[in-house]
Amino acid sequence: MALNLTQKILSAHLVGGELVPGSEIRLRIDQTLTQDATGTMAYLQFEAMGVPRVKTDLSVSYVDHNTLQMGFRNPDDHRYLRSVAAKYGIVFSPPGLGICHQLHLENFAKPGATLIGSDSHTPTAGGVGSLAMGAGGLSVALAMAGQPYVIPCPKVVKVTLTGQLTGWASAKDIILHLLGELTVKGGVGRVFEYAGPGVATLSVPERAVITNMGAELGATTSIFPADERAREFLTAMGRPQDFTELSADADAAYDEEVVIDLSQLEPLAAAPHMPDRRVTIRELAGMKVDQVCIGSCTNSSYLDLKSVALLLSGKSVAEHTDTFLSPGSKQVLKMLAHEGLIEPILDAGARMLECTCGPCIGMGGSPISGGVSVRTYNRNFEGRSGTKDAKVYLVSPLTAAMVALRGEFSDPGTWGEAPARPSLPANPPSIRHMFVDPPADGSSVEIQRGPNIVPLESFDAMPASVSAKVLLKVGDDITTDHILPAGAEITALRSNIPAISMHIFGRVDEGFVSRIKAEGKGVIVGGENYGQGSSREHAALGPRHLGVKAVVVKSLARIHRANLVNFGILPLLFADKADYDRIALGDELTIPAEAITAGGVVTATTSTGAAISLKNDLSASELEIIRAGGLLNFVKSNA
Repeated sequence: MALNLTQKILSAHLVGGELVPGSEIRLRIDQTLTQDATGTMAYLQFEAMGVPRVKTDLSVSYVDHNTLQMGFRNPDDHRYLRSVAAKYGIVFSPPGLGICHQLHLENFAKPGATLIGSDSHTPTAGGVGSLAMGAGGLSVALAMAGQPYVIPCPKVVKVTLTGQLTGWASAKDIILHLLGELTVKGGVGRVFEYAGPGVATLSVPERAVITNMGAELGATTSIFPADERAREFLTAMGRPQDFTELSADADAAYDEEVVIDLSQLEPLAAAPHMPDRRVTIRELAGMKVDQVCIGSCTNSSYLDLKSVALLLSGKSVAEHTDTFLSPGSKQVLKMLAHEGLIEPILDAGARMLECTCGPCIGMGGSPISGGVSVRTYNRNFEGRSGTKDAKVYLVSPLTAAMVALRGEFSDPGTWGEAPARPSLPANPPSIRHMFVDPPADGSSVEIQRGPNIVPLESFDAMPASVSAKVLLKVGDDITTDHILPAGAEITALRSNIPAISMHIFGRVDEGFVSRIKAEGKGVIVGGENYGQGSSREHAALGPRHLGVKAVVVKSLARIHRANLVNFGILPLLFADKADYDRIALGDELTIPAEAITAGGVVTATTSTGAAISLKNDLSASELEIIRAGGLLNFVKSNA
């Protein structure tokens, strides 16, 4: 039987279930990654499992989010992460070494390997042919403990690329085009597998831009074949032994297909406040821009920043346009320095930041109030930049550089001849020695915990009936940034659930926390695509700590749905979406939880007498997890 690339990797790692779209499958995981904003909680959960050493082929703990180290909380977390890594056999990436996804692509990602990470942009590694998926921290902790990763089997979408990019169009414009076609919920339950003659025209860093931002489609992951371009990249990274040629069979079948003619693309932007609000740069011509930010895990590679440096060389950015650049890793920084490309950036008036996530998660670099910020990042959710009324546009590095120079959007037809796309140098410098490898035996290592690191709490099992007030009602496309904002102040509390829970929905409804604390429990009602965005499990853990018993919505984003299950919150769907309008804030909702069956429908009642049909897409095992009060309870009871 002919197989596509996704099916080949899934088949090789399948330890339970059948490869039937929508059915539950269990996968053996080869590699895991964490970052510090989600990692501390993941390792607290791993510790609670009592496993002496990780059982994956490779697990890496990256520190790239909370690197400002304002006060003791962040450095204490980093010390904890370093000691946990040494004790349990995990490679540690210290602050400033780079952004987890760029570093993993350069140093560890392998064709055909399965990778899950506690960050939604883990699919970046799909650029080299890994099946890489974002997940909640608890799922990652279980994978490190040798447990399979459980997901609904995805459909596979063939994205056929024809032609080649021309002019000022770039890899970022490919994924912005696809987002405009399919929307931020168009990829739910799907893997996007790239094929066709246009694939060979894209380098691995360009492919990684596309797989990284495929997360914004809501996709399970995105993947490119491991071909000659992948071999070239791995060889340049000093890892030729990691290459394995891997592609779909010639007559492989797919569930769906999308065709993109690369030669027809032009520079695009995502307008505020969603990555799928596609517009052409031509349409924005004349709009003044206050800030330009270039970098993030999407566009911080050597190829991206070299292109920017060459465009800025001998010129100056507009005096009213504050311009930042963040290299994705110290390897990128060293390559730029070796080629004399840092000086042109600085001489142009741009600011060089550390090799971290930085402004992408509101960790510094916020725009002025009401300002227009143009960024090469992957998300432009309202308030994510740290400035609630800022207008953030997502663009390619080439577009960002031209905007910085002119201080405004302009028609690409006036930009002149597009620069040639750079190639990797023959022998890039390695930074592998800067990672901290664990000792062969870490049993004597003492875990170091700061006062902000609060032990995990135990959650009760699900009651036979859930009866609670609707304490929050929200609309469509609620992101995890809405549920729990990022930024330096709040992100520093990621290892302290009681403290961080005080910020749940703080930028949506300031009264939510006080209401649920007064009631002791509550239900949240929402619209379509609830929980899209970051993989942060704190957006489920925080509500669970406060007493949220159920989330009743029109549809759910994949990772957040999994996190709700992991922490014992009922994720329920309106059987009739029109019933959303029949529930009001403050209504008491009674759900016969004991009567819920996997994939079934129950009738809930409101205090106004309305009968509401609620369905679910839970598997039998997911329902058992929720009944146990969460995945950690379930694992302990079945150990």
